[in-house]
Amino acid sequence: MCSGNVFSRFLPRPAYSGDTRHLTMPREFKVDSSRREWLSASILASGAILLGAESLFSPAFTPNSGELQSKSPKQSEFPGGRQIGACEFVGEPRVPMDVVLGDELDGRLYTDLSSLKFDEPAIPTERFFIRTRASRLLDASTSWLVRVGSARRETIVTMQDIVREAAPQGIHLVECAGNTRDSHFGMIGVADWAGVTISKLSEWLQITDRATRILISGFDTYSAPSVSSIPGASWIFSWDDLLSANAFLATRMNGQPLTPDHGAPVRLIVPGWYGCTSIKWVNAISIVGDEAAATSQMQEYAFRTHQQGVPKLSREFEPAKPDPVAMPTRVEKWIVNNQIKYRVVGIVWGGSQLVSDIQIRFNPEEDFVAVENVQNSRSDSWAFWTQTWAPRKPDTYVIRLRVADPSVRTRRLDMGFYARTVRITEV
Repeated sequence: MCSGNVFSRFLPRPAYSGDTRHLTMPREFKVDSSRREWLSASILASGAILLGAESLFSPAFTPNSGELQSKSPKQSEFPGGRQIGACEFVGEPRVPMDVVLGDELDGRLYTDLSSLKFDEPAIPTERFFIRTRASRLLDASTSWLVRVGSARRETIVTMQDIVREAAPQGIHLVECAGNTRDSHFGMIGVADWAGVTISKLSEWLQITDRATRILISGFDTYSAPSVSSIPGASWIFSWDDLLSANAFLATRMNGQPLTPDHGAPVRLIVPGWYGCTSIKWVNAISIVGDEAAATSQMQEYAFRTHQQGVPKLSREFEPAKPDPVAMPTRVEKWIVNNQIKYRVVGIVWGGSQLVSDIQIRFNPEEDFVAVENVQNSRSDSWAFWTQTWAPRKPDTYVIRLRVADPSVRTRRLDMGFYARTVRITEV
């Protein structure tokens, strides 16, 4: 539904006091299935969810001297117009956004994408999504060591060694492969990273063959069992995959050292791959044979990363890369010359390079039309787009996007995975 005033309603927050690190995940947000089952259920239920009960997901603007907080040259699409509200996406569960929930494997933070700003491509660290929180058993206060090598020869690399080699790595996107409508697609974020390029491993591991397979593992022992996840953070890559992706070991995020929940003291970032491959709390990097079995995490995420079944060997896994995706993040309500108009704002990401030729439609009986404005961004990880919209009548609309070029593979877009529903009450 559309709110009449952009500041009239705010997302309900769970009651808590003191440190949000100890905020308990409400019962209705706990997942009683494995991570592998969670995405399967979301996809199977997507058709029903699209036309389901109204969400309490609210406008994501905050007051700033009586004006919208987000400003940019592209903000005002309607000369002489005035934004009077924002429409809620419906059929999406009530979920607290930008609040830390739960602990350890059950810890989450869902990023409120509706508050993204055109002129700020990176998300502040305190709002950057969290899929798994740091273990209570993790002690990064002592000198952190990373075991590097093979069964025959192992070297110990200290954090001092890693920090000494760290350098800016740029702005990159991370999306959880389990990013779903149940979390308002809030398990995605872009940050400005610094760390050590993965090519440095060639010195530490003495790699000469690009076909060499590399196992990267992270600390993944927890003080309590999980209701939603299983431990086992590790992934096996080919050396060529890591080099081609310009992967790096991150030590800083948005100009500051990593936080424990974001992988401190060191995590892997694999640009252009799903977040399940960007291992946090890295403590071991080793060479494995070509017959190495797929890790438990690879098997768990096989379905979510579009593998053919669940391959037994790591070399049988396709690179876990998301296809190009476009999605609405908010629907704004405007008054222009005493008439109501709407503007849809969204983001586009994924693929080997950002696509700009995207199309949108409002309900299946309508035709796809070209998106009016895909904006250049300081980030090559995602870009913003906007679309002026004049609904014909008050109704419930399903907003869906696609890439105009049919030769571009878009598996999740094809299944309507990122479609969102909005209820228009006034035209």
